[in-house]
Amino acid sequence: MKKYILLIIISLFFLGCSNSENSNKNPNIPNYSFSVELNMNLPLYSKLKSPSNAVYYSDAGAKGIIVFNTGSGYNAFDAACPNQAISSCSTMTIKGVNAVCACDNKEYLLFTGQAIGGDLPYFMKQYRVEQNGDIIRVYN
Repeated sequence: MKKYILLIIISLFFLGCSNSENSNKNPNIPNYSFSVELNMNLPLYSKLKSPSNAVYYSDAGAKGIIVFNTGSGYNAFDAACPNQAISSCSTMTIKGVNAVCACDNKEYLLFTGQAIGGDLPYFMKQYRVEQNGDIIRVYN
């Protein structure tokens, strides 16, 4: 009997775990492997030292990446509109603490990647971020 109870407890533990990679899948944005380092001592990326600032980096991801200082860390998202197929208008632009899709004018919050004022199926595609001093590494 003790073996069955232990088996049930272990099973519940594994069922409660989730794989965070599944939540980042988006059929509109292909997966590209990349690793970039942004040096915040360079003028192009120096505004990342201040909270609520973002920069666009064009040579990574599907349509570039947007790196954002949340005040407690950094977020990096693909600049491709998450709810649009890749096209000439699907590169998002930075507007304060939001990213705006030129195709449909939908705005996404750079703190979370969620759409503002709408129930859209996909969030912005998020990438991994590491900080080592003044170097921010973004990778997939």
